[in-house]
Amino acid sequence: MSDPTSAPAFTPRVFSGIQPSGGLTLGNYLGAMVKFVDMQDRGDFETVYCMVDLHAITAKLIEPATLAHNTRELCAGFIAAGIDPEKSILINQSQVPEHAQLGWIFNCVARMGWMDRMTQWKDKAGKDAERASLGLYAYPALMAADILVYHATHVPVGEDQMQHLELTRDIAAKFNHDYGVDFFPLTETVVEGAATRVMSLKDGTKKMSKSDPVDASRINLTDDADTIAKKFRKAKTDPEPLPGSLDGLSARPDVRNLVNIFAALEGTTPEAVLASREGGMLGHFKVELADLAVAKLAPISTEMARLMDDPAEIDRILARGAERAREITVPILQRTYEIVGLVGHAP
Repeated sequence: MSDPTSAPAFTPRVFSGIQPSGGLTLGNYLGAMVKFVDMQDRGDFETVYCMVDLHAITAKLIEPATLAHNTRELCAGFIAAGIDPEKSILINQSQVPEHAQLGWIFNCVARMGWMDRMTQWKDKAGKDAERASLGLYAYPALMAADILVYHATHVPVGEDQMQHLELTRDIAAKFNHDYGVDFFPLTETVVEGAATRVMSLKDGTKKMSKSDPVDASRINLTDDADTIAKKFRKAKTDPEPLPGSLDGLSARPDVRNLVNIFAALEGTTPEAVLASREGGMLGHFKVELADLAVAKLAPISTEMARLMDDPAEIDRILARGAERAREITVPILQRTYEIVGLVGHAP
């Protein structure tokens, strides 16, 4: 066992990722990508953003060509949304093998009881858990490795991933305790913004989802301007006017969702949106929201299409990102192996 060391000064570093499961939506953009760009452009952190393609195969078989397409499309979405591959490290997970290698170490650190409590495991496996893949069961340990192989200090995350970030902290703390080191940081979660959870345009009580059979329930980042405008204008609401405060939306989830989306797109708060539109009719508000959404999102769909016309350039960007990533991950994994006592890994 290694001797205890003084607490290291961890480089402020952000890591986050999205599964390349196809069909990027407004929820991905407002719930994740806007935050990614903001943290990149602040200059306070090193930023690493990832297409977690190894996670994408945990639940079901994906046709290889489809997975490759989805990965490139997600990369195009990152770039079109404002991620600069020169400012941030932009990778697909499988090109950086240290993710999976550290994932095995963390499989041995995490406890079965911890995994059994994971809500997403219960939801995704359902009543047929015995037929679910071992990868689906164990993927929170790989998610912890995704984060900690960079010694990431902050993770912008959606509310549905908070439990997994707590597990990441538990794994880091147990590793540090078991081996008498202060090697892995206790990563901080970052949940902020008006639309951290974007809901369906047809049912404000359900999360916007690419798997919803009703296409009008969501805004796809590949939608053109006319489609975006039409979907917002036909979004479900109610006949009442806009209130002056959020209290007036407590029993109006559909309207609250649209107000949150407007605030997030405009970079303001839901309170400010309502304060300036109290008493306004929702028909007018939806037209205003549609115009704002087109102005913000149509350029993204156009740029994504342009990038997807040159998949070789996307592959080059991801290969260069992997090279940069491994400058960080190789030494961290090597030191992890040395701490554990695996022979042949001393620097």
